[in-house]
Amino acid sequence: MHKEGKGPQLPADKEYRKLFGLDIYLTPVFVIASIAIVVFVVGALVFQEGTTKLFGNVRVWLTTNLDWLFMITANLVFLFCLVVAFSPLGKVRLGGTDSKPEYSYLTWLAMLFAAGVGIGLLFFGVAEPIHYFQNPPLGITAETAEAATAGIAATVFHWGLHGWAIYGVVGLALGFFAYNRGLPLAIRSAFYPLLGDRIWGWPGHIIDTFAIFAGMFGLATSLGLGVKQVALGLNYLFGIPANSVTMVVLIMVITAMAMASVLTGINVGIKRLSQFNIIVALLLLLTVIILGPTLYILRSIFASLGDYVMKFVPLSNWIGREDAGFLHDWTMFYWAWWVAWAPFVGTFIARISKGRTVREFVIFVLILPTLLCLLWFGAFGGTALHQHIVDGYTGVTESIEAGQLEIALFKMFDRIAEVSPLLQRAMQIDKPLLIAFLSSAAMLLAIIFFVTSSDSGSLIIDIIAAGGKVDAPVPQRVFWCTLEGLVAIALLLGGGLRSLQAAILVTGFPFAIVLLGMAVCVWIGLRNELRKSQ
Repeated sequence: MHKEGKGPQLPADKEYRKLFGLDIYLTPVFVIASIAIVVFVVGALVFQEGTTKLFGNVRVWLTTNLDWLFMITANLVFLFCLVVAFSPLGKVRLGGTDSKPEYSYLTWLAMLFAAGVGIGLLFFGVAEPIHYFQNPPLGITAETAEAATAGIAATVFHWGLHGWAIYGVVGLALGFFAYNRGLPLAIRSAFYPLLGDRIWGWPGHIIDTFAIFAGMFGLATSLGLGVKQVALGLNYLFGIPANSVTMVVLIMVITAMAMASVLTGINVGIKRLSQFNIIVALLLLLTVIILGPTLYILRSIFASLGDYVMKFVPLSNWIGREDAGFLHDWTMFYWAWWVAWAPFVGTFIARISKGRTVREFVIFVLILPTLLCLLWFGAFGGTALHQHIVDGYTGVTESIEAGQLEIALFKMFDRIAEVSPLLQRAMQIDKPLLIAFLSSAAMLLAIIFFVTSSDSGSLIIDIIAAGGKVDAPVPQRVFWCTLEGLVAIALLLGGGLRSLQAAILVTGFPFAIVLLGMAVCVWIGLRNELRKSQ
C-alpha cells in the first residue's frame, strides 16, 4: 500500500495534440473510449434487430445473476457515508482547514440536484407510485391503502438515500484527493492510496475508461427517457407524431442546447440553468400541491416517509425475496443507473463542493435531495393515487397498464383541471389553457433538466478523458456532447426503453466494483488527514 501525500501531476508531455487539424488531449483514455463508443453507435444503428435481441438477453442475465452485487454495493456505500459523516472523519474539510466554499448553500443544492436527478422526476413521478400501487413489493396486497403508501415509499427508496450515497462516495473521493492532495479531478486519482504512481499507467487508464463508458450510457439513457416524455407530450397536446423521426430531431435540438451551455462553462450556463431549473421545478411542485388534493398530498408525504423508514431494510435485502419483478425490473435498474451516473455526477459534485466539511457534504448530498424527492413523489404520486382511489379516475392507471408511462403525467394534469376545488371556485380560468400550461411547463422542465445533466455530464466526461485537466479544448467538449446524443439515438432505435435499461446494467456492472474501491481509498485518505490534524 502506498502512502498518499501530494501525488504527481500528469507528465508534462501530455499536452494538446493535433487530430484532424483540431487540438485534442490525445490520451489513451480518450482514444479507447471514443473509438469503442463510436463502434457501438455504428453497430447499433446498422444492426438494430440484433442489438435489440442482444440487449434483452444481457439484461435478463445480469438482473438474474448479479442482483447481489448491485444490492451489496448500494448498501455498503450508504453505510459508509453515514460512518464518515457522523464520526470524527466528518470534521475534515475539502481543500484544507482554510478553504472557503465557492457557492452558496442554495446554489450548491440547486446545481447538484439538477445534475443528479432531473428528467427521471418527470418521467417516473406519476407512473412509478401508481405502478407500485397496482404491483406492490414485499407481498403487499395490490390496490389497498397500504399499497398506496408503499407505492410512494418504494419510489422514494429508489430515488433516496442509496442513490445519493453512490454519488456521494465518488464526489467525496474526488473532492478529497483533488483539493487535499493536489491530484487531478479524475476517477483514477481516488486510487492513489492503493496504486501509487501506477494510476498514471494502464490501471488508471482502465479505471477512467470504465468511468466514461458508465457516464456516457447513463446520460444517454436519461436523454432517451426525456425525449420520449417530450415527444409523447407534444403528440398528446398538439398531435405531433411521437415517432423515431420526432425523437431524433428532439435529441439533436436538446444536444445543441446542451453544447451551447457547456461551452459557456460551469459558472455561466450550468450554474444559471440549474438555478432556473430548480425555480421552475418548485413552482410546478407548488402548483400541483395547491390545485390538487392538498390535504391528501400532505398526509401521503408524512405517511410515505414513515413507510420508507419502516421498509428501508426489507427493500434493501435481496435474499429470499418473492417479488422478483420489483427487485430485478426496478431496483436493479435503478442501482445500475445511479452507478452509471456516478462518475460524472460525483465528479461534478466534487467540482462544486470545495470548502465543505465531510459532514456538511454528506448531509447536503444525501439527506436534502432525498427530502426533495419525497416532496415531489408525494405530491405527484399522491395526486394520481387520489384521482384513482377517491375520484375513480382511471386515465392515469390505464395509460400505465398500456405501457405508456410517459403520458401518465399529462393524464394527471387533465384531471387536476377538471376537479380542482380551487378551480371550481374560480371558473373563469380556462381549463384547456391550464392543461396546456401545466403540460408545457413539464416539457420545458424535462428539456432543461436534460440540458443541465447533459452539459455537466459532457464537461465531466471531457475532464476525465483529458486526464483530469479542466481546461480541455473546445472541440473536445463538442465531440463528447455530440457523441452522447448519438448514443441516445442508437439506443432508442435499437430497442427503445429495454435497450436503455440493458445498457445501464452493462456499463454499471464494472463501475460498481470501482465504486467499492473508491470507498476504501477515501477512508484511508480521510483517516490519514485526521491524524495529521491532531
